[in-house]
Amino acid sequence: MFRKLLSYLGKYKKTAILAMFCVSAEVAFELVIPFIMADIVDVGVATGDRAYILAKGAMMLLCALIALGLGIGSAYFSAVAGQGLGAELRKAEYKKIQSFSFANTDKFRTSSLITRLTSDITTIQNSFSTGLRPACRAPIMMIMGLGLSIYINWQLALVFFVGAPVLGILLFLIIRKVRPLYAKMQGAIDLVNRVIQENLTAIRVVKAYVRGDYEMQKFYEVNQNWRGISERAFRLASMNMAAMQLVMYTTILCILWFGGKLILGGSMKVGELTGFLSYVLQILNSLMMISNVFLMMTRALTSGRRIMEVMDEKVTLTDEDATDITVERGEIVFENVSFKYKEKAKEKVLSNISFHIKAGQTVGIIGQTGSAKSTLVQLIPRLYDATEGQIYIDGKPIQQYKLTHLRDAIAMVLQKNTLFSGTVKENLRWGKENATDQEIEEACAIACVDEFIDRLKDGYDTELGQGGSNVSGGQKQRLCIARAILKRPKVLILDDSTSAVDTATEGKIREGLQKTLADTTKIIIAQRITSVLHADQIIILDNGKVNAIGDHETLLKTNEIYQDIYYSQQEGAGL
Repeated sequence: MFRKLLSYLGKYKKTAILAMFCVSAEVAFELVIPFIMADIVDVGVATGDRAYILAKGAMMLLCALIALGLGIGSAYFSAVAGQGLGAELRKAEYKKIQSFSFANTDKFRTSSLITRLTSDITTIQNSFSTGLRPACRAPIMMIMGLGLSIYINWQLALVFFVGAPVLGILLFLIIRKVRPLYAKMQGAIDLVNRVIQENLTAIRVVKAYVRGDYEMQKFYEVNQNWRGISERAFRLASMNMAAMQLVMYTTILCILWFGGKLILGGSMKVGELTGFLSYVLQILNSLMMISNVFLMMTRALTSGRRIMEVMDEKVTLTDEDATDITVERGEIVFENVSFKYKEKAKEKVLSNISFHIKAGQTVGIIGQTGSAKSTLVQLIPRLYDATEGQIYIDGKPIQQYKLTHLRDAIAMVLQKNTLFSGTVKENLRWGKENATDQEIEEACAIACVDEFIDRLKDGYDTELGQGGSNVSGGQKQRLCIARAILKRPKVLILDDSTSAVDTATEGKIREGLQKTLADTTKIIIAQRITSVLHADQIIILDNGKVNAIGDHETLLKTNEIYQDIYYSQQEGAGL
């Protein structure tokens, strides 16, 4: 797992190596200091040689200053490498999410993806930044300190071989308990993010139904759940310090006890015990650092697994069968197409769909709510892949077209209109990045945007709020249609995208599309019969199946479903 995560260091590998070098050199200089101190006590102080004491003291100061400089360097390089790792991981994960199909995105909740992209990566980033120094420093200090303490007095050093296993066992028990709690904690963050996201997205509904108190209670519950899991996790993690102090103070007491006996027996000098105690503190400090590193690694591994679930997710839509061909006309054929959202699902959303749309035709798709009209058109630009059967464009299977080209040749105005933060003009240029002002104005004229654009504060330079919150539903729909028109696509799909527009404006848009995009294949999903009345053919969907295909006159004479919709809408209109 760590090897996979560290592979994203990229250009920051050298910085991480520099950090490890600084730490190693710093430890070497720090470990020299107790030796010099022992000489000062046993030689300088014992003989009263002031010059010797001053010379050795200057040497200690020099070693301390060099160690300080190396420590600052290691902290700096660790921070740079850690932040770099976080940035590279974030970039790679975001890029992977962008390559996801709808099926991949459906597998992960949006709130969970946000947590993995932010909180989980921050955990790894901080663990690397703060953990690199102790992870390198502690083992070197412990091994060298243990070797030097054995060199001073091997009998006294045996105390470590009792204390270290005890600490290891205690640490193992703590980590075994705390590891599953870290996973639950990240899952609890997902829930908090989900509640916040749902609330902010649907804030108008919450306000309209006066459900603020209910939403507060829902947030309180998930927030308390997060708090409870976090408290249990950190309470257990804090036991690490208590265990460390127990072992550390017990070890020091044992060393002072046995060391005092050795001094009284004449087999050890006071300076040697002083130096030995310095190494003891360094070794115990290194053990404490190692235990903290293990805890950080435990949490980082939990976050790492969640990140790698995203990175290792197999993208369901690929270009592996694509060739270098282009959409020329926009002829569409469905041949026995069936679809279900999940492979293990028992029922199909679409069953045995077959029809033929000639290039340049206008086709209406109509049916009751839940008849899978939107799902059907989402198969054309391969937002999903058909489970069974085949879809052809210009006589070639859609899998043979590169995804970027296929989707660029198809303009789709989704049922849920989306505008982005930025100006009106910036949003329109999503359709064509280098569109001229004249092209923008022409597209807006077709979509009837010109009817309201002058009423906006700064016209095309008006800043839109998040999601287009400062324009009405009908204005938003017309802007999205204009954005699609700018692409000059071979296939234009309007998924109930004029539902918030009055019939007169809808008629103008339809006429403009027919004149300007005469060669473009147009597919219109609608609830109103008037929206598809003039279509070359109308496809009626019923429970995911094609019930009938024909023009308005034919269906009005022969199809019961079409008749019911038509006459019910006539009555509703008071005609």
